Amino acid sequence: MTLFDLSGKVALVTGATSGIGSRQAIALSNAGASVILVGRREDRLTDQCKTLRDQGRSALYIVADLCDESCWDDLVSGSLDAFGQVDILCNTAGVNLRQAAEDVTPDSWDQTQTLNLKAPFFLAQKLVPQMKARGWGRIINVASLQSERAFQNGIAYGASKGGVTQLTRAMAEAWSSDGINCNAIAPGFFPTELTQAVFEQPELTQKLADQTAIGRNGDLSDLDGTCIYLASRASDYVTGQVIYIDGGFTAK
Repeated sequence: MTLFDLSGKVALVTGATSGIGSRQAIALSNAGASVILVGRREDRLTDQCKTLRDQGRSALYIVADLCDESCWDDLVSGSLDAFGQVDILCNTAGVNLRQAAEDVTPDSWDQTQTLNLKAPFFLAQKLVPQMKARGWGRIINVASLQSERAFQNGIAYGASKGGVTQLTRAMAEAWSSDGINCNAIAPGFFPTELTQAVFEQPELTQKLADQTAIGRNGDLSDLDGTCIYLASRASDYVTGQVIYIDGGFTAK
């Protein structure tokens, strides 16, 4: 359907070397978008770009550590030089150090807030002017179950993801009148590098599955539909929202 067609659009996806970011790149590419994959591990980015190109997709990568603020301008300018525009920004890079409250240091706190909260805003801020010039853009942030709930050893991460929820609303208020919609997804439990410690514990994995209304944990493909929806014309009148993709975890 044309409502979900992303042909002619360019998507920049951070955290694209694995997990949710990698899956978003695949979904957006399958919907017709050209994709720019951003991450720290060049070997993975190379493999992912090759896979997409072998399928006839348009893809390139940029190696960047978003904890290093000095790379943000180069990332934006490199993306715009490559395709001339960025229509969709997926702020998916993130970190969860899983430290107890008494073990959090100023450095670990700053690392978490910079990657999870600061980088998403400033990358968006740098890309918004060229979106405004075309009167259309999409920003997709990644919130969390911890945007609303407190989890053990998650104080810094939870603070950052609570911030993402409000950041998403504030971005929508600032930019939606210019045609730039901003929303967030809040995934439940999916098998990614960030949740590896959880999925290595069979009893805990089953307990979390039982907590959902559907009765299972997520598969990364469960994210595809919402990603394409929020990136496309189908969500023209949806902004400032956080969509929980959690199998009903927060409904119980």
